[in-house]
Amino acid sequence: MSMIHKTLQQVRSALGYNQEQMAELLGVSRPTYSEIEKGKGEITISSLERLADKTGISINSLLTQEDFRVEAVNQEALNKYKNMLLYAVHCGAENDGRITKTKLAKLLYLADFGWFYKHLNSMSGLTYRRLPYGPVPDQYFRALDELINDHQLTMSQGEAHLIKAIEKAPPTHGLSKEEQVLIKDICKKWKGKNTKDIVDFTHDQLPWKLCKNNELIPYELIIQEDPEYVY
Repeated sequence: MSMIHKTLQQVRSALGYNQEQMAELLGVSRPTYSEIEKGKGEITISSLERLADKTGISINSLLTQEDFRVEAVNQEALNKYKNMLLYAVHCGAENDGRITKTKLAKLLYLADFGWFYKHLNSMSGLTYRRLPYGPVPDQYFRALDELINDHQLTMSQGEAHLIKAIEKAPPTHGLSKEEQVLIKDICKKWKGKNTKDIVDFTHDQLPWKLCKNNELIPYELIIQEDPEYVY
């Protein structure tokens, strides 16, 4: 793991974290993390597993840096994405108000790429990566953590990671009427469908099929889909 300290510096910089936040993500103390980032300390496999879970980057890619690049955080785009996320939770949750973390990520992907299909620009401005359960931006995990820490969402610790909004009314700030309509339409289509259904749908789309694992996905690939297969 001799080069892992450089990888950690790159990931931390891209996510916009300070050393204390990165240490919390890895489950270690800040002094311990500081030594690891300097190349003077060792990182455990369990800490790497936590990092992989939060970023979606495989442990092998973290260790070898093969097919590995993290997009630098854009605060304005991250804030917009958090607004989309909150709105999608309200619109896409089932009758008990809960939605799985994976299904929520797919609804946001469909909203971003569906918006690009119509307007040739993404709704959030973030870049998506091809991960095992479908496309997500690197900032998805940070956005969730921040919304949970800000007491806007809760997430269960079970295998499904069920997410629920704390406020009863969906927030509309930061989203245009047309953006709200698209998110609502997508959520309505997938309401009542299980997570596997939407995962299979996104895996059957060209953006997934034409990219490799951990590769950043060009939005332009969605334009080749027929309208009924966009979302």
